[in-house]
Amino acid sequence: MNVPTSFSTQTRKADHIRICLEEDVQCQQITNGLERYRFIHCCLPELDRNDIDISTTFLGKTLLAPLLISSMTGGTEQAGIINRRLAEVAQHYKIAMGVGSQRVAVEKPSVADTFALRKYAPDVLLLANLGAVQFNYKYGLDECLRVVDILEADALILHLNPLQECIQARGDTNFRGLLDKIAELCSKIPVPVIVKEVGNGISAKMAEKLIAAGVTAIDVAGAGGTSWAKVESERAENALQRRLGETFADWGLPTAECITSIRAVAPKVPLIASGGLRHGLDAAKAIALKADIAGLAMPFLQAAAVGEAALCELADVLIAEITTVLFCTGNANLYELQNSGSLQKIQT
Repeated sequence: MNVPTSFSTQTRKADHIRICLEEDVQCQQITNGLERYRFIHCCLPELDRNDIDISTTFLGKTLLAPLLISSMTGGTEQAGIINRRLAEVAQHYKIAMGVGSQRVAVEKPSVADTFALRKYAPDVLLLANLGAVQFNYKYGLDECLRVVDILEADALILHLNPLQECIQARGDTNFRGLLDKIAELCSKIPVPVIVKEVGNGISAKMAEKLIAAGVTAIDVAGAGGTSWAKVESERAENALQRRLGETFADWGLPTAECITSIRAVAPKVPLIASGGLRHGLDAAKAIALKADIAGLAMPFLQAAAVGEAALCELADVLIAEITTVLFCTGNANLYELQNSGSLQKIQT
């Protein structure tokens, strides 16, 4: 039976939420690499904690905390509820938010309202999202403009997921010529373009190529958190797919390694650190390594599935954790944290 593409995409979105919430799909052997760093404790900060400023600016928008609710979902009724809750908490705390792939909204316009979040987050940095590989499957500027318009987005994320597509049933695996197509899009689209991985990391070499192509910002989305190989293994339709997911469950570059290697070759590019970040201490370490903002997905998904109160509690905790790091390292703001030498690599 030939299943309509829009139906299969929508079903896949529902499966992804269920699997991420119910199954153990976290990397086991590889970590985000941030545990290899520690802050130098300052026993006399000479600061009033109430004066510490963790605000920042990213892509021209002011954020009251250096946090991004990373791209997750959309396209189903449950996903619409989750996205609305996430947008409302993003607005309340003035943090950034990305959405999951909007391909489903292009294929099935009736679900576009699950991505129509500007009414819930009028002041927030909102990031639209499409898979870059779709440029080899009849997508182009028009589809990119459509998803930006649906979200009323400030920027467009193009996600790269070659490993996931290899394991996914009927995955889109023609990645040939995509760099040139990304460059063409960057030259035409009126919003900034962000390129992100989905949990296997972006190397310094690839970041240089993307920046040369006109990409405005990079989201490293390194290994160490949710393994999309494991997620797709849980959805496997045959033994081959299941085996591939298990074999490549811990594939990728640790988040910390991505940050430091990209910063070594591109010290000024707007840089998002995501991939296995689970609390504010992880976020603070990533920022001390010179990322601009820190993205978290799984903690926000888990909280959103519970409700608004759980999301507010999570945001309060993350902000308190980042603020505590600054206070206990004697830094009054994020710029000082990044330039203080407070983070040291643990020698093993």
